[in-house]
Amino acid sequence: MTVSRIGLVVHGGRAQAAQAARTVREWCAEHDVRCADIDVWHDGGRHSAADEIAAAGDPDLIVTLGGDGTFLRGARLAAKHDALILGVDLGRVGFLTEVPAPAVRSALDAVQNGRINVENRMLLALRASCSLQVPVGMEALLRYGRGPLLPPPRVRIECESGDEWGVALDVTALNDVVLEKLARDRQVSVGVYLAGRLLASYSADALLVATPTGSTAYSFAAGGPVVSPRADALIFTPVAPHMAFNRSVVAAPDEPIALRVLERSGRAAVSIDGQLRGVLDPGDWIGVYASPRRLRAVRLGSMDFYGRLRDRMNLTDAPAALADGSAAPLWPITSPPPRDLAHLALPRVATSGPPTIGPTS
Repeated sequence: MTVSRIGLVVHGGRAQAAQAARTVREWCAEHDVRCADIDVWHDGGRHSAADEIAAAGDPDLIVTLGGDGTFLRGARLAAKHDALILGVDLGRVGFLTEVPAPAVRSALDAVQNGRINVENRMLLALRASCSLQVPVGMEALLRYGRGPLLPPPRVRIECESGDEWGVALDVTALNDVVLEKLARDRQVSVGVYLAGRLLASYSADALLVATPTGSTAYSFAAGGPVVSPRADALIFTPVAPHMAFNRSVVAAPDEPIALRVLERSGRAAVSIDGQLRGVLDPGDWIGVYASPRRLRAVRLGSMDFYGRLRDRMNLTDAPAALADGSAAPLWPITSPPPRDLAHLALPRVATSGPPTIGPTS
């Protein structure tokens, strides 16, 4: 593909990110590509994704320089404009970012020359019984150690709104949508509906709906399952519920999940990809469903998700499992798979370049 405009999202607190940003700008100058910094917070506030994308001249590639949090900032912009997103890894966990900082120039060359894979990631969309607002004074309480809050979500004017269907909010989530308590001494009480039917009423610290991409984030910390980012599913996970049923539920992508704040509950905060976006009162609700949009993430090779999971989570083998020596691989990885396995996504050794995932011929 031909890249004509790049939008940069830079972690402002890391010198290595600033150096990588200079490399991107130099590459853009050499290749006559426009480059603009976005989501920079320099004016003391933040703007809607539509406003930021427009101010940056509608970039066709978003490059994030930081960790997974910086990638999430870029993802909300890329999803709004259907732009490609490339994550440069300067973080500590790195499930979302793709490229190490020293390789940013070669990565941009690969994008410009079309030597990439584009990975489509599921996103979440949101409806609510009312428009979301953050109460006056709350931002000051949350400001320490973080940037300013995003503005209240707009209503999607192209969607039918009102009555029992609520309002369609102009937000997308790559990781999760979370409904959580505001006061430490009072949990939220929430009725949870899956595919239009009541599953249960929970009293909990929080309740969240995650994508497969977000299954390794808050949902994982709360005891939820790890789900391949190639899957399409909605993952409901309660956080510290006061009830015997504390399991996650994995729903199909066409099965919406609704969370209604019950009458005797305390107020509840709505966070989208870790960003506070509003507060709900008893009687209010949100509905979470698969977005028709997809995030288009740049991959220089197929992502070894399970290898990264083992590495990032510092997984070790049980001593008893290794008592008889190291285990042989289940499938050979140096030769093509047999015909009955040719359709499976198995790792194989490439003759050149990074390992790839997928059927072999």
